[in-house]
Amino acid sequence: MNHIESLSMFVTHFVDQLAFSGVEHVVISPGSRSTPLAMTFAEHSEINHWVHLDERSAAFFALGLAKQEQRPVALICTSGTAAANYYPAIVEAYYSRVPLIILTADRPHELREVGAPQAINQINMFGNYAKWYQDLAIPELENHMYARRQAARAVEEAVEGHEGPVHLNFPLREPLIPDFTLEGCWRGEVKPIRRAEAGSSVLSAEKLKSFFTHFGRKEKGLIVVGPQVNTDLAASVTRLASRMGLPILADPLSQLRAGEHDKRNIIENYDGLLKSELLQESLAPDYILRFGAMPVSKAYLKWVQRFESQVDHYIVDDHASYREPAGINPNHIWADPVSFCNQLADHMPEDNVETSWLNQWQSMNNKAKTQMLLEPGESLNEGHAVVYLSQSLPDESNFFIGNSMPIRDVDSFFMSTPKRIKLMANRGANGIDGVVSTALGTAATGRKTTLLLGDLSFFHDMNGLWMAKNKRIPLTIVVINNDGGGIFSYLPQSNHEKHFEELFGTPLGIELGPAVEMYGGIHEQVDNWDDYRTALAESYQNESLYVIEVKTNREDHVAFHKAKWQSVEEAVLSWSEKDD
Repeated sequence: MNHIESLSMFVTHFVDQLAFSGVEHVVISPGSRSTPLAMTFAEHSEINHWVHLDERSAAFFALGLAKQEQRPVALICTSGTAAANYYPAIVEAYYSRVPLIILTADRPHELREVGAPQAINQINMFGNYAKWYQDLAIPELENHMYARRQAARAVEEAVEGHEGPVHLNFPLREPLIPDFTLEGCWRGEVKPIRRAEAGSSVLSAEKLKSFFTHFGRKEKGLIVVGPQVNTDLAASVTRLASRMGLPILADPLSQLRAGEHDKRNIIENYDGLLKSELLQESLAPDYILRFGAMPVSKAYLKWVQRFESQVDHYIVDDHASYREPAGINPNHIWADPVSFCNQLADHMPEDNVETSWLNQWQSMNNKAKTQMLLEPGESLNEGHAVVYLSQSLPDESNFFIGNSMPIRDVDSFFMSTPKRIKLMANRGANGIDGVVSTALGTAATGRKTTLLLGDLSFFHDMNGLWMAKNKRIPLTIVVINNDGGGIFSYLPQSNHEKHFEELFGTPLGIELGPAVEMYGGIHEQVDNWDDYRTALAESYQNESLYVIEVKTNREDHVAFHKAKWQSVEEAVLSWSEKDD
């Protein structure tokens, strides 16, 4: 068998096995050494291929696709520094538990470390951020079943346990053009490798009874749901809360604030309540039962640390993990969260249990909500940009949220809604890079998507807009433009005027409109609330890139938020005094 035959058999069986194992999308960045893989993916009828010219944006686009589809997405690049540009998205995928299959083309072994062009050391280059790594064999002889085994295992490793990225490095010799007409390519007479069967981890009846007995002894329990993506959890955890008479502190990325499930026990405004030192002690629970990652709220984290010694903490995760950045000593429960909630709720026959503890949280939450939603003045602000956006979001749509201040404003101002909206963000590493591309990836398969982010984050990933133009992907982007890094105004650095603007404020001083127009989008800068709501409505009628720019003032931003938190504290304390 000659080289072309060996190459063709190897890559066709590898790609075909990925398709058989459930991979439906691949993102390709053009290059020469990756030719065999790129052409084979493009030739396969069961896999959608997306071509992106910028590797960093391409990797984040693949991340968004995988988030939306909740299944592995393949990613291909040529040799050299192309693969290095994948690094930020792979770090994010690792920490946010998103399955990616990274396929990097490489020079063959004889061209490594000898000064060959476009050859760097790609061996295990993503280190611990890849769940599994293989430097594959050279495609030679009849090793197509080896290729299938590696492809099948790549999918299994990406989805087994906590999902995440895997990396396969392909040493490829020239010539690089496969021959798809050869007999024996693709599936043909070869029997594909079937997926492994995996079950959910469920607690024993004895262990479950011990938790039921422990929780039953204490009245002041809290359920906390942080960022997580399991859409089945909402119904299960709200049923459990209803039967235990417990409040649920629901992070904006918990998938609990939006949807048709019961929301009577959901507390959205806990961040504002816990910012008040005068309220913190009265809200301290006996125990906390947490699902998902640590919530976005920094006030919650500090509150947990303050009352660590008097609160029993339980963290439920479907596989072994230690996501507890508060530094407390929790009890870990490694079991399927949905099954755990259902099993525990089945021990409690009554729904809609009312307790004074639950009523206290609900009343405070309603008082806080009233203050947060008070009609704004004429000047634009970040808070009501979120309020009006949440009211405008279409049903059955995605809401992707940038890091830094946008996710915190959503935490404060996005209230519960019956609309079926999936809220997403890159909260693994919490970076501001690649956000545009990730949002575009979630929108690529046709689901209406809105992105809220700041001006610096928009600037970081303007190359990502090329995919919107090239593939005509509709996306509404709301850019909060306060000309710099707004979150630093809340930090101690803001007191050092000599260096603050240059090192932290970092004003961009650029016009966004020409950049949007360069990528074929519509740009609308709004000056008042009526124009803002009109622009939102128009964007959802438009099947293209639509960028709405909301200009605000960083100094006003800090004052606005502090005034809101103060009004929440005063309203709740006033109510508490009357209630006493």
